[in-house]
Amino acid sequence: MDLSQAALLVVAGLAAGVMNAVAGGGSLITFPALIAIGLHPVAANVTNSISVSPGYLSSVAGSRQDLPERRRLLPLIPTAVLGALAGSALLLVTPARAFELVVPFLVLGASAALAFQSRLRRLVGHPAELSPRRRAVTVQLMVAAGSVYGGYFGAALGVMLVAGLALVLDETLVRVTAVKNLLSALVGLSTVVVFGLFGPVNWVAVAVLVPATIVGGYAGARLARRLAPAVLKAVIVIFGTGIGLLLLYRALR
Repeated sequence: MDLSQAALLVVAGLAAGVMNAVAGGGSLITFPALIAIGLHPVAANVTNSISVSPGYLSSVAGSRQDLPERRRLLPLIPTAVLGALAGSALLLVTPARAFELVVPFLVLGASAALAFQSRLRRLVGHPAELSPRRRAVTVQLMVAAGSVYGGYFGAALGVMLVAGLALVLDETLVRVTAVKNLLSALVGLSTVVVFGLFGPVNWVAVAVLVPATIVGGYAGARLARRLAPAVLKAVIVIFGTGIGLLLLYRALR
């Protein structure tokens, strides 16, 4: 790796860390950068998953004061970890083509769900109107689905988690974003274990990207706390829609 390639990865890592903390989708910055320096797509994917994971941890540090109480978060931890492990295994043992065709529609659907959150809430009921059991089951299903997706590819995982959780959690968008950061970190750490042991990781690229994603992730989390809810929502919807369209273009070309 020469100096220009390292510089490209540093810039990509900083931008991805900020985007992951604010809206998700940072992998669509670092993944193409890894391809650009000559990595095979599979190697780029697993290298990217490991590289952006520490940035999720710094995002948690930046938004930890917005997290709900611990008793509400603990049941989600095993679901996120098991889902991420399953998704990582799918990436290593199955063809990617079918899933690549589905992913853009998942991302676009998540963005639309967040954009039309108020109307959807009128259909499914406001979170405060849901029974505790129904809310708990729905949250678990959303976290499980998002974690499997995150283990497999992960781009726009944050958009999907925020869109789903915002429908069923009676919390502000800032607090939902903090939960998203925690779940994304759990998914990221799980992929580190699987891909670190069994994936074709380029560890030199990881060493360059990790510090950049950590700095970007912390800065992004602090930025998210300062944004007005309407602005934060608009940023997430715009990022998510753009990411979904980009993924669709790549899948169909």
